[in-house]
Parts: sequence; C-alpha cells; structure tokens
Amino acid sequence: MPIHLRADPGDYAEACLLPGDPLRAKYIADTFLTDVVQVNEERGLLGFTGSWEGKPVSVQGTGMGCPSATIVFEELIQLGVTRLLRVGTCGGLQSDHALGDLIVALTAVPADATATHLVLGEPHCPTASWELIHEAVHVAKTGKETLRVGPIVSSDLFYNPDPGQYERWSKRGILAVEMEAAALFTLAALRGVHAGCLLTVSDIHVEGEFVRIADDELRAAVDRMTRIALETATAGRSH
Repeated sequence: MPIHLRADPGDYAEACLLPGDPLRAKYIADTFLTDVVQVNEERGLLGFTGSWEGKPVSVQGTGMGCPSATIVFEELIQLGVTRLLRVGTCGGLQSDHALGDLIVALTAVPADATATHLVLGEPHCPTASWELIHEAVHVAKTGKETLRVGPIVSSDLFYNPDPGQYERWSKRGILAVEMEAAALFTLAALRGVHAGCLLTVSDIHVEGEFVRIADDELRAAVDRMTRIALETATAGRSH
C-alpha cells in the first residue's frame, strides 16, 4: 500500500481524472459518477472510484504544484492507473483568449524543477499522449465544443515576481500557464502510461493585465471540461 494514497491495487480504475483541488475531485464524483466509493482520504487527498456511462473511472485530487502532485501520479501508477488525465484551471496567455476557454495541452514547457529532476537534468520535452489528445478533440467536435490545442507551460510559481515572463511566454505561442502538467507528462513517459491535460481558462494574463473569471462561469466551464475528460479517459474501456 502506498504511503500517501492508502489504497490497494484495484481500488482505482485504469482511467483517472486529476483535478488539483481535492474538493473538485469530490464534486466530480458526486455530480458525474455513479456507484461511487471513496478510496482515499489520506492527507486530504480525496480520491473516488465510480462509473461514467457504465465505464469504470476514478478521480483523484493532486494538490498544487509539481512536487506534491508527482507523488500522487507515481502512487496512482503503482496502483494500476494507466490513463492519467489532468483536469485543471490555468492562466490564459493569448490576447484572443476568453474566460472559460478550454485547452488541450500538446506539450508543457518545464518551468519547474520536478520534471527536470525526473530526467536527471537532460533536455526533455514533456509531451501528452497522442491517443488522449486525439480523443479529446474528437469528443469536443462531436459535442460541438471548441477546444484550443497547443503548448502550455508548467510553472513553480503562482505569484510570479517576474511579470514580464507572461509576455515572453505569450510571444512564443504558449497558450496558458499552470503548475502540474510537465511533471505528469514526464513521469508518464518514464513509466510507459498515457497522460493528458485539459484546462479551463480561469484568468487571463495579457499585456500586464490580470482578469479573473466569476465563480458561476468557472463552474459551468469546468463542467464542460469534465464531460469531455470523462469521455476521453474512458474511450474504448469496457463496461
């Protein structure tokens, strides 16, 4: 039994959604899943397993930032999870972003130390699994949802002392900034499992300005993202 996820192999489904906020994990389980069982509460890292349209799926809170989230990713893989799909919020970096936009990450620039440590300091481009990217786009198109697809950046910092960094990232075509995907993609590559990342734009950092989404608009956008994520993570899974 792992140290931080006090569960046994089989307690988690092969497909698992990964919100940063443990309370969002509970919300997803309560709102979208059936036959739900709580499988972890250690350290407040709430985890649940249930069914989505008859298919087994889990949802596990990871906390904020690559170092702590990587502990969760590693232990989920130890417990048999093979499809890890982050569902989170992000700061939009492009001028044509709107609050509530949905993003699928292709790659995640590792502006954090964890991903670099995982590859022993060697150059590496953390990249999502094409299977999950392709499926997410397919699901969105089928549901007539709009997704932005492209590179994001995973940062060590939420309160960044270098405000000019957002503009530099934006000019290089990076869509958004968040705090966990680079480590997720890197660890998944090392462990031979699938990983992806869907994000909701909760705030926008453009031209020195910061704009934050309203709570009700965020909830609606996250619900849209969650439905796409559940369809994506469970695609091809048996009932």
